Amino acid sequence: MSASPARPFVPSWLSVPADANDLPPLVWPPRAGRDDEGVLTVGGMPATELARRFGTPLYVVDEDAVRTRAAEVLEAFAAAAAAHGTTARVYYAGKALLTTEVVRWVTGEGLAVDVCTGGELAVALAAGVDPARVGFHGNNKSRAELERAVAVGVGSIVIDSLDEVYRLAAIVARAGVTQSVLVRVNTGVHAETHAYLATAHEDQKFGFPLAAADAVVARIRATPGLDLIGLHCHIGSQIFGAGGFEASAGVLAEAYARLRVDGPLPVLNLGGGFGIAYTSADDPTPIAELAAGIVDAVAAACRGAGIPLPTLAFEPGRTIVGRAGVTLYEVGTTKSVPVDDAHARLYVAVDGGMSDNPRPALYGAQFSARLAGRRSDAPPALVRVVGKHCESGDIVVEDDYLPGDVAPGDLLAVPATGAYCFSLSSNYNYVPRPPVVAVHAGRVRVIVRGETVDDLLARDAGIPDTEGIA
Repeated sequence: MSASPARPFVPSWLSVPADANDLPPLVWPPRAGRDDEGVLTVGGMPATELARRFGTPLYVVDEDAVRTRAAEVLEAFAAAAAAHGTTARVYYAGKALLTTEVVRWVTGEGLAVDVCTGGELAVALAAGVDPARVGFHGNNKSRAELERAVAVGVGSIVIDSLDEVYRLAAIVARAGVTQSVLVRVNTGVHAETHAYLATAHEDQKFGFPLAAADAVVARIRATPGLDLIGLHCHIGSQIFGAGGFEASAGVLAEAYARLRVDGPLPVLNLGGGFGIAYTSADDPTPIAELAAGIVDAVAAACRGAGIPLPTLAFEPGRTIVGRAGVTLYEVGTTKSVPVDDAHARLYVAVDGGMSDNPRPALYGAQFSARLAGRRSDAPPALVRVVGKHCESGDIVVEDDYLPGDVAPGDLLAVPATGAYCFSLSSNYNYVPRPPVVAVHAGRVRVIVRGETVDDLLARDAGIPDTEGIA
């Protein structure tokens, strides 16, 4: 990421805001705003009231934003598929943010659910989902996980290795059932994203190279109890533009045309990975445009091969819940640090950090921040929002501008934290994980209880069973 020649310590995409209190519309939940006192509101709830009742750090999720976006995404892909005479299935990628309430929201809007571990499957089932509406992913599903998936009747299992074929064959044979499966393949299309988020190139842990697909498909078709229903591909995460998806769709459709000669393949699953805006510089492709581009590419490839267009499936996660989430923090300290002879950066330390949002440390992810408890007319100051952990890489927001009078005790909000923040959270430095609350029409409820230090100590087998541990 390049920097301005005049300010080499500031990334080129970041400009000094005219108003450091503004809420860029694509980054914050659609109905976020400020009340007459300048306090941030999410889902009709003032941030100050949320912090007073539940403390900080605090994950806040706008239920209406999740539901509305789920419906928009489903409609976009359904319309794109219908334009070519086929249908689309949309699975919510649970790894983005999975709670029983979130599962109920997205399934209530017509989505199915994609899980990738036994734990995620348990959450989906606890939410009351029909197992037939669950797809099960994962590159190393255990025997116990596969047995549970088969026993409850999940709609499909995505095969990721030959070992899994043999493992699953034995399970369905013992159970006397037939299990629908897909094969995950790598198209070789490289997503324009962080290397750890790109998942379609050959040298990585997921799926089969296309060159191996014929042999894998033949093995599955020869295995009693396994019903091969389609192919699956996922090119990565946080991707802008339709180009990579269109290229991958074309390659996948060619493989589909070849492999359907020896048996039916009614489904092509193109995965997810659609990007969202984390800063005002991000410009994600509108979902209707993205859906149309991907489906058009598959349809063109199928026409070229002279074959019908199959049912299409997609697995969005981040684009459903990312923008709906906001994390609230309290500022603990501020510190001005010189970056050259003429400039300084203000370090703003908050009461959370990489334990509740490891994405900046893992992927160099960019986020933004705003004062949440008040409005300020102070001139903007270049800031770096950091956490409380014992790591120099404990950065929440690497570069942004906040009012220069930001001070200890201020309430700070970081938007676009609905996806992969709670899911990736940890207890590093023995920090309890925050609660997750849902806001809706001016009301709030806890959907995941926060942890306490007592919760963490309760797992330590070296502590005698005594009351009042603190």
